[in-house]
Amino acid sequence: MKPLRVTIWNEYLGDHSKHSPAGKLYPGGMHEHLKRALAAPDLEIRTAWLGKDINHGLSKKVLEETDVLLWWGHGAHGMVRGKVVDRIVKRVHEGMGFIPLHSSHMAKPFRALMGTTCTLRWNENKDKCVLWNVNPNHPITQGVPLHFRLEKEEMYGERFDIPKPDELIFVTWFEGGNVFRGSCTFTRGAGKIFYFHPGHETFPTYKDENVLKVIGNAIRWAAPGEKRDFQPNQKVKPLVEKA
Repeated sequence: MKPLRVTIWNEYLGDHSKHSPAGKLYPGGMHEHLKRALAAPDLEIRTAWLGKDINHGLSKKVLEETDVLLWWGHGAHGMVRGKVVDRIVKRVHEGMGFIPLHSSHMAKPFRALMGTTCTLRWNENKDKCVLWNVNPNHPITQGVPLHFRLEKEEMYGERFDIPKPDELIFVTWFEGGNVFRGSCTFTRGAGKIFYFHPGHETFPTYKDENVLKVIGNAIRWAAPGEKRDFQPNQKVKPLVEKA
């Protein structure tokens, strides 16, 4: 069986330089850290970032060769070109998996796929949080405890302006009392989407074994299914002849 082709995208701007908190936590950028941390024989991983080229590393060819796209965005959502967004949305409808992480709830591709503002409540209080596994039989939660704790994470809280999810996977409780539907799935066309909220750049979230297990499971869950010979708006002959 051929390995799944995964592209990990990251803004990777100046606040991720080697002298910044994020740069010290994730030398070379979170995209390169995740590439190393998620490496497995069944995954073929490449990375891309905002300033890589005019297409942010996501040319038509790259996306056609991507089975699952991970996306980490934060402060530069507006800099992502509309043509690239349209290309991503089209590929998701065709079957490419899409996993927006953390602040990517405001990423242009995610908002386009949701059709809502995707706004939420937040603060940077360095809250402890507990992710409660409310869907323990789901493929994304296999090998993951019924709950696990992160010592520091940016608080995201309700109301989260998204459409009703297909499935809730985790519900997160923050020590300040907020709760958040921060781990949920959607289907758009033939594509599977998993939004996963942990991952503030100044905390070692992507070094947590449970977080990495969830992301690895999600990649495999979001992989495209069997291709179907379907053409939208295609004129067809009646299946049954008129009497």
